[in-house]
Amino acid sequence: MVAATNGTARITATGDDWGRLAARARRTRRVKATSIYAFLIAVSIPIVLPYFWLVTIAFSARTGVAETQVLWRAVAVLVPAVIAFWAAAMLARGQRQRWAFVALVALATIIAFVALVGPSLHLENFIFLVEPDFASVLRSKVGTVTGAVQFPNVWHAFGNSILLAGTQTVIVVTVASLAAYYLSRFDFPGRSSMLRSLLVLHAFPVLTLIVPLFLMLYYIGLLDSLIGVILVLVAFELPFAIFIMKGFFDAVPWDIEMSALTDGASRRQAFLKVVLPQVTNGMLAISVFTFIRGWEEYIFVFTFLIRNTNWTMSLYMFYVREDVMGVDYGVVSAVGVFYLVPSLLLYMAAQRYLLQMSVGGVKG
Repeated sequence: MVAATNGTARITATGDDWGRLAARARRTRRVKATSIYAFLIAVSIPIVLPYFWLVTIAFSARTGVAETQVLWRAVAVLVPAVIAFWAAAMLARGQRQRWAFVALVALATIIAFVALVGPSLHLENFIFLVEPDFASVLRSKVGTVTGAVQFPNVWHAFGNSILLAGTQTVIVVTVASLAAYYLSRFDFPGRSSMLRSLLVLHAFPVLTLIVPLFLMLYYIGLLDSLIGVILVLVAFELPFAIFIMKGFFDAVPWDIEMSALTDGASRRQAFLKVVLPQVTNGMLAISVFTFIRGWEEYIFVFTFLIRNTNWTMSLYMFYVREDVMGVDYGVVSAVGVFYLVPSLLLYMAAQRYLLQMSVGGVKG
């Protein structure tokens, strides 16, 4: 509406105008949110679906292609459930209504899953957890000759993986923190060249160094030992970890450390009690990534470990796939699920801290 005041035109908005503007803003916001949710669902399904199939096969499939029908029944439940959750989040007009819709969709999903997939679920594929010679048991059931691979106890391989990944993580975090602090706080000849070399060392392709590393471990007596693989992994992970930790130490103001030194703290006390607590997110980040790197390592353990008593879970998974795949693919999937559990639990426990991490003062 246009109103005239002292010869000048002044535009005023009525209640209807504000209502139309508010409705247009709500429609625009809803269209944007719908587009974002649709995009996220579209890019997430190809990523989530293989893992969903893996879990479904692990708890349902036996020998025979007919058992894969359970996959399609499970997908027939999963996809509509995802779309229904998205619709519930979009159409709800309040927090209470949203939670009611989500609960209703979850209940309907559970009922449909139990009805369509529930009768096919079982735990027989996890025989490897209690039967060390499970490959022979499986082959005897189908009347084939026992494979040549002698599997160790899966818990032994699990323990080897924990030892390898855990030891590697402790060494990398400790050395990277000390080295990054020194590079961040002290100036010395060759400092710039060392910083550049950190990224260059991390850029070497792993496969090009397999033969030299194999010969080195052979001559120093560490071939076919977990210690040798740990040292190799530490050497490859340290450069990038140091570079990342330096960014965290650079983000810590020097005034904080100087105040501690002025109050009578030694350099070691200032580092441990003042500076180090400021970079805990960085230490946690490289701990998670280093542990996952050691947990999933395959090339080095396949090349440098020979005896089955030194197998890690990645080697165990590889030989299960090679020896049992044609007999029972459900067991292969079950081993895969068991292999994924530690990584999944670690990410779930640390995700809150990883989302709060910052490098160089910029939050991720």
